[in-house]
Amino acid sequence: MTGGSGAGCGSRDPDALVRRAGVRGCPDRDQHFLVDDRVLDRIPTYLPESADRSHVLEIGGGAGALTDRLLAAAPPGGRVTVIERDPTFAAFLREEFDAEIADGTLTVVEADALECELPAFTACVSNLPYGVSSELAFRLLPAKRPLVLTFQREFAERMVAEPNTSDYGRLSVSAQHYADVELLEVVPPEAFDPQPAVESAIVRAVPRDPSYTVDDEAFFLRFVKAVFTQRRKTVRNAIRNTAHISGLDDPAAVVSAVDEATLSKRPGELSPAEFAELAAVAAEHGFEPDPGE
Repeated sequence: MTGGSGAGCGSRDPDALVRRAGVRGCPDRDQHFLVDDRVLDRIPTYLPESADRSHVLEIGGGAGALTDRLLAAAPPGGRVTVIERDPTFAAFLREEFDAEIADGTLTVVEADALECELPAFTACVSNLPYGVSSELAFRLLPAKRPLVLTFQREFAERMVAEPNTSDYGRLSVSAQHYADVELLEVVPPEAFDPQPAVESAIVRAVPRDPSYTVDDEAFFLRFVKAVFTQRRKTVRNAIRNTAHISGLDDPAAVVSAVDEATLSKRPGELSPAEFAELAAVAAEHGFEPDPGE
């Protein structure tokens, strides 16, 4: 577990913050607040040393324990923006951190991070709500900024999985298309208030360009999604059976154009680079645009 320099420990006790907020987190609303001081102190150090910390984004500030640590770790002139959808916690953050807001080091935005326009952040450090982890991760990854995010452990393990492992799938290929991803630390339920029913894990994503070329990123990601819906089938059958998802005009022509060695594999055996090659061949035979894009 390695991290960058420039972090500091916040001065606010996380349990006291929850008490001052006057309302407990609600598991039904994905509100599990990290209250373990040691974990909170480590999280800002997980940004790579090369990361630009001048504008750190936090999604889901809650009672502000991580916000406090991010402010303490900010460089001179640095600032933090917190997006919090719960009106009660957004109001509490504005009250608790009124001095930091007044001096321009903190901005609190009351909004849903899936719907609002994200600020031009330089890095993102967040304990994401479990129920929307995937949607939020794929809003953040295309921005190509360093990310330190807390997820359910199972989700995190799928993000970092390698080919030919049981956890490897659509999430692995899609996340690793954008960044080098690494699971840094497993966090037990006891570190949260209220406690979730599962373990969590902290993931670092360091953006980089892939080693392969993708002409149409939206199609590439949709093609990967389609093929993995039939992960137990051969690639040949997965391509044939999922044209309604990938939008392929002529899946039979695609199969005819791909080498037998690739077609006989299972989707979980293909690396992201091999998926890119396969998607490029598929795209040459035409596809319908996704109406949702």
